[in-house]
Amino acid sequence: MSTLHSTVRVLVVGCGNMGASHAIAYANTDGFEICGIVSTGKSKEVLNEKLGGGYPLFNDLTTALQETKPDAVCISTYPDTHEAFAIQSLESGCHVFIEKPLADTVEGAQRVVAASEKAGKKVVVGYILRHHPSWEKFVEVAQGLGRPLVMRMNLNQQSHGYMWTVHRNLMKSLSPIVDCGVHYIDVMCQMTRSKPVQVNAIGARLTEEIPAGNYNYGQLQIRFEDGSVGWYEAGWGPMMSETAFFVKDVIGPKGCVSIVAKNAGGAGKSDNVDAHTKTESLRVHYAQLDENDQFTQEDTWIDMQDEPDHQELCNREQRYFLKAIRENVDLTDHLQDAVNSLRIAFACDESVKTGQPVML
Repeated sequence: MSTLHSTVRVLVVGCGNMGASHAIAYANTDGFEICGIVSTGKSKEVLNEKLGGGYPLFNDLTTALQETKPDAVCISTYPDTHEAFAIQSLESGCHVFIEKPLADTVEGAQRVVAASEKAGKKVVVGYILRHHPSWEKFVEVAQGLGRPLVMRMNLNQQSHGYMWTVHRNLMKSLSPIVDCGVHYIDVMCQMTRSKPVQVNAIGARLTEEIPAGNYNYGQLQIRFEDGSVGWYEAGWGPMMSETAFFVKDVIGPKGCVSIVAKNAGGAGKSDNVDAHTKTESLRVHYAQLDENDQFTQEDTWIDMQDEPDHQELCNREQRYFLKAIRENVDLTDHLQDAVNSLRIAFACDESVKTGQPVML
């Protein structure tokens, strides 16, 4: 696999929302070739047709690995299968692209990292926001606002129909603040590059349609060593409010930067995956005052109209995966960050369930 021009044969496991997007990315990216599609239900047939047909279809990973002998495996199944599927793929000599979270426990995530080191294979985790120019810019501007930072973020989804089915299935193994929160915790850690020291979280179970121990609304708070603080809120379900579903705001001594999603903020769009990554504009405010305590500088707008849609972000993630394989990119920090954000998210889960703060 070290040769620059050899095609990476990839096995697609999981054909839901993300799995289908990654499969389309492989089909459209020079350097990848899909060698098989795996799912337990009918979704593989739907995806096969969408891709033009003709791909080998499998009901289980073991058979697919034996019959296709892929170079890489893309895992977009529900989180409770991530660890087992990733380790099995690595032990079969495959590189792995895996949707976040890396596993459904911190220990599981560490086992995946260890298996990757042992196999000498790449593992890339689907932190989609790291490939988004507006989010990269958001992090960069936030880093220049001084310290400490105050980071305010949420993503509430008034889900119904297909998306409510997806959310109910996800909540069989994870809460919204763990599943979605890992993205935003990762962003906060990039912004501060300071050690998280404590978390507090609250949650509520607003429906009988999810397991007794879980909750479909949660809010977490993180304190960092440098005095920075951040909160993130996520709620899923038909009862959620769309009035304030999209807050992305960072404040520092020198001013603040906010993502303003005018179109994505439109009614009825909170469970639309494309709207979650849409940023449209960054508004930067400068805190500096003159001798009369008037602002010395107008707010500036950084327009992001040329930004990639959800599919293009998946394409970029897969180009990064290809680069990691071909150029032997060192992914130590990438995986450490993935384990770290998961550790923080699960500490928040523990705080919801115990009603106590958790020290990290």
